[in-house]
Amino acid sequence: MRRPLDRVVAPRPLLAGASVIALVATAGSLWLSLGLGLVPCRLCWYQRILMYPLVIVLGVAALEARPGVARTALPLAGLGASLAAYHSWLQASRTTCRVGVVSCATVQYRVLGLTVPNLSLLAFFLVGVAVTAAWARG
Repeated sequence: MRRPLDRVVAPRPLLAGASVIALVATAGSLWLSLGLGLVPCRLCWYQRILMYPLVIVLGVAALEARPGVARTALPLAGLGASLAAYHSWLQASRTTCRVGVVSCATVQYRVLGLTVPNLSLLAFFLVGVAVTAAWARG
């Protein structure tokens, strides 16, 4: 039997919200590199590889109301959040990172005091929460 709250917050809006978060994160990363000319470090590329597919995967899942997408989306979001957390730690601790052309520990840009890896961590976390909630309601 469905609870009254299940009708208020159905899986489809949660999945659509997660898709919008992934879309904003994707557009933001493209704007930083193509619009501002910032060169992404290797960890940034890995985070992009994990975020970009979420736009399509979650968008299709929202259209079809498929909360089972959690089996695909949560591993991507979890791994992305782990990389973003590590990347944020590198920047906060000012640890040297010599992987790739640009150092992963270099803070190239801030938005409201948050670095790009901090924003990535926030996006992956929010996607994970929304997908988990949709899965629980489905």
